[in-house]
Amino acid sequence: MPKYLQRLVLFSLLLGAIPVIAIGIISYYISTGDIENKVKEANMQVLLQTQMRVEQVMKTLELTSIQYVNSALVTSTIQEKLTVDDFSVIRDLSKGLYNLQTFAGINEAYLVSFDKDWLVSFKKFSPLSSMPQAETFKTYAKHPNSLFWVTSGVKSDAGEANPDETGDIVASAPKDTTRMVYKIPVVPMTTQPKGMLVVEIQNDQITNLLSQSNQLGESYVLDKGGSNFLSDTAGSKYAEINRMVTQRLIDASEPTSGFFNAYAGDREMGVTYRQSPYNGWIYVSVVSIKDITSQSRKIAWITFLLCTFLFILVGLGAFYGSRKMYSPIKRLFEFTKEIQVEGLDKPGQDEFVSIEERFRALFSTEKQLQQQVQGHFAQLKEFFMLKLFTGQVSGSDFAKRAEMLGFPTSWKRLGVLTLNIDTLQGTRFREHDRELLLFAIHNMVGELIPPQRRFSPVLLDQCQVTLLTSDLENETELKQEFYEAAESIRFKVQEYLKLSVSIGISRPFEKLGDAMRAYGEGLEALKNRISLGNEIILHYEDIETGKKGLEAAVYTQLKMHEDQLVNAMKLGDMDRVNEHFDKYIAAIVQKEVHTGDYPVLMIQLISKILQLVQEQGGRVKTVLGGRATIDHFLKLGTMEDIVAWFRADLFEPVHKFLNSQAESQYIDIAGQMVKLIHERFDQDFSLESCAQALSFHPVYLSRVFKKEMGINFSEYLADYRMTMAKTWLESTNWKISEIAEKLSYTNTTAFIRTFRKIVGTTPGQYREEHNKD
Repeated sequence: MPKYLQRLVLFSLLLGAIPVIAIGIISYYISTGDIENKVKEANMQVLLQTQMRVEQVMKTLELTSIQYVNSALVTSTIQEKLTVDDFSVIRDLSKGLYNLQTFAGINEAYLVSFDKDWLVSFKKFSPLSSMPQAETFKTYAKHPNSLFWVTSGVKSDAGEANPDETGDIVASAPKDTTRMVYKIPVVPMTTQPKGMLVVEIQNDQITNLLSQSNQLGESYVLDKGGSNFLSDTAGSKYAEINRMVTQRLIDASEPTSGFFNAYAGDREMGVTYRQSPYNGWIYVSVVSIKDITSQSRKIAWITFLLCTFLFILVGLGAFYGSRKMYSPIKRLFEFTKEIQVEGLDKPGQDEFVSIEERFRALFSTEKQLQQQVQGHFAQLKEFFMLKLFTGQVSGSDFAKRAEMLGFPTSWKRLGVLTLNIDTLQGTRFREHDRELLLFAIHNMVGELIPPQRRFSPVLLDQCQVTLLTSDLENETELKQEFYEAAESIRFKVQEYLKLSVSIGISRPFEKLGDAMRAYGEGLEALKNRISLGNEIILHYEDIETGKKGLEAAVYTQLKMHEDQLVNAMKLGDMDRVNEHFDKYIAAIVQKEVHTGDYPVLMIQLISKILQLVQEQGGRVKTVLGGRATIDHFLKLGTMEDIVAWFRADLFEPVHKFLNSQAESQYIDIAGQMVKLIHERFDQDFSLESCAQALSFHPVYLSRVFKKEMGINFSEYLADYRMTMAKTWLESTNWKISEIAEKLSYTNTTAFIRTFRKIVGTTPGQYREEHNKD
């Protein structure tokens, strides 16, 4: 399957599948949330019904107990001292207690008289003080309420303390029971009642009331202290949940109800709670979240099956619809295959990428052709301008092409601006940047002067040349217009490039054929930078022609400075070279040498310096490099550049070359002297004869030999002769006198004395020592 068709099918599939999947997920979560909320509401209703059922039983018992306590029998007897002899009264009291058992869960009932110290229950009559519950009942008497309930708590033993519904600490009820306490008489806030009715109910009976409505999860009751007094098992299993319920009620400003999720072990549970305002008991329902959501799983499966079916339908629709939409793309792809582009049509490549690359290649080719045509057109314009300035095309021929090339076709007067960079000394640029800077200036001129006022600017022989047009005829106004154009160019170059430039302005003319002459006039005007300085804008008419030649005195003075400079260069004295050169330049400037004459004069000096290099056997190009040439010198336009060129590019390399040649010459002379010593040591050979052989003065040779060899000539000659004497003493049987004679010693004694001085022993002793070896 083509790659783009795959993407189209996938996109269509996702576009249809995402809503289906989203709807299914949203439906599932909405239904799950609704079921959970319904369960919460149902559990809250169950808790409310349970609370009402339990409280109804408790209120019924309270009402029956109130009727019994307020009966004439109890009110008249509670202040009497009863004994076992009062059988009929005790029987009537017990009978009344039995009547309280309308509620089947009553385990025991006690009628207590604190003042008369007696107690009547279902089973017996005895003094109160003899009963183990006496202290418990006394703590009940201190309770601020006349009627209240006491639970057994989690650790219920008789006598244990636990908080009641008011938060006060009272004795716990016996294990697995709950007590209702009623003070006699019923006087609010009484802490010293005359008597008391205590009724015990089995916790199982209350638990049965809870289980009747327990349809989902587990329900239980907590007292106000958070203890599950009905079931120890539930109390330990949900201890953390009970603590959280109690804390929530403590944090609440008034008794309330609520729902939250918590974990019991590793199971997530939904907890519903409700606190009774009647006695402060907390009714709690704990349901597994998994059980709550079990019903929603059926909805999830139905949703999944429905979404799968819809997904299949969407997939089929996406496939066939994408193929239909892909057909025009396929035709376009097949059509563009005729455009050959290297690197396309790879396996798995997107069709649109291929089409884009082919169109891009097509447009790129067209753009390149346009750029080439535009570039060639610009080059063609500059080419014709160069031919015009160099006289290679006539004015009439150029005028015929002017309109085609986009040049101005009408004017009254013309003028040429010739711009040249003064110097790069002291700028951030170097000499190799000159051409690039001229090109930048060339572009600036093209932007500063409107096309209708100029022909195409060109670069010609290290100058930027612009042919201007004007509709003015007045000479003064015309000169001012050309000057303002030149000034704007000079100012912008200084502003943007931080360069000083000078501009020569030709005389106005009318015919294009005079452009070559005007260009020459601009160059001639620029030559006056030698005497006028840098950053000048000069009209050709303003040039003072001055003297056309040099007086004999001036020439003689310059020739004297030239000779002195050359002699100082031969001697290697650069201080004197610079001194004479300063005088030479001052003579040219102060004597107002005409701008056309100074190159000729300076070329004579350059020739003499170059002749020194050739006399010492050097090649000018090798010694001086590419900058120290006559052509380069003639391109220099300012005195600063000329002086810098002489010092850095001419004098300095020549000075280094002459010094190196002198040193190599010294080495060569010393070598020749050593060679002569080795050849003529057995002759009457001296420094004078060596100087005669080498055509040098003896004093000069002595100084050169001492400098290069580190020893005097005569000492070296004597040492070499003694070396040869030792060789002959060791290898021959010649007499000492014969050896002395061969070494040109006419006196044997003088030979022996010289040998002893150099070797440290006499020739005879030396022979004896070496013959023993």
